[in-house]
Amino acid sequence: MNILFLIGGLILILLGANGLTDGSASVAKRFRIPPIVIGLTIVAFGTSAPELTVSVSSALKGSADIAIGNVVGSNIFNTLMIVGCTALFAPIVITRNTLRKEIPLCILSSVVLLICANDVFLDKASENVLNRVDGLLLLCFFAIFMGYTFAIARTPSTPVAGDAPAPPAEEDDIKLLPWWKSTLYIIGGLAALIYGGQLFVNGATGIARNLGVSESIIGLTLVAAGTSLPELATSIVAALKKNPEIAIGNVIGSNLFNIFFVLGCSASITPLRLSGITNFDLFTLVGSCVLLWFFGLFFAKRTITRIEGSIMILCYVAYTVVLIYNT
Repeated sequence: MNILFLIGGLILILLGANGLTDGSASVAKRFRIPPIVIGLTIVAFGTSAPELTVSVSSALKGSADIAIGNVVGSNIFNTLMIVGCTALFAPIVITRNTLRKEIPLCILSSVVLLICANDVFLDKASENVLNRVDGLLLLCFFAIFMGYTFAIARTPSTPVAGDAPAPPAEEDDIKLLPWWKSTLYIIGGLAALIYGGQLFVNGATGIARNLGVSESIIGLTLVAAGTSLPELATSIVAALKKNPEIAIGNVIGSNLFNIFFVLGCSASITPLRLSGITNFDLFTLVGSCVLLWFFGLFFAKRTITRIEGSIMILCYVAYTVVLIYNT
């Protein structure tokens, strides 16, 4: 029964995320919002909606390790596996602005989480807890990120020497839907996400208890990979459609959304105790973002090549092996 809950919840989550993303992106396109902004916000938020529903549901049910492990594991999966797999299909060209601003902001979000989650080391506390103050702090960072993104939307984009040319209009993967259909997709997607998130959490926690596996491991691996499937599909399709801004913007936006908004909301609702999430996981998260920035800054002129993508995939496999070995 737990497996049926897990599979059924995941299917509803994926269908809901797909509907929410299509409907929201269509609305954004009607207002002529730039592709990088759509990638950083609408597409990223839509594909991160599974993480939001799973983490908030887990927090309300008292499963803090799944709530936090889901976000940390999803971000590691996004940065290493999704960027790596996408680069295997088509090398990802990163603009100067993304390399100088968005990716460093992604690194900052990981460092902020590392600091907030180290109460024992920094404050000599008895345990590491993301309390309501930490949650509100993360939400403040999210507000700053949204302000920056809207500033990009208001500023006319001008080509920078050396950046890849904008893709032709016919290669845009965002469909323009009628208003009624966009509204239906958004409402139906949200409903599927909420119900699917509850089923998924119930199934994941049940499997963890039956197998004697800690909820943190389930959150960092199974739940994280499952809720990151929308990002994987969206990024690969965007890369194949020669729209790298949406591909990389989707990953960066999802990571920022996960830490600042998902964990911010979850910790604001109820304090989250980090019993199974260690500094090894948090430092891996920071390191994955730094690796993305490093590959984009050096070597192939702001391009994540197939070789670099393969290295990122191997790094994720190595992290997963160490994680399972240490249990």
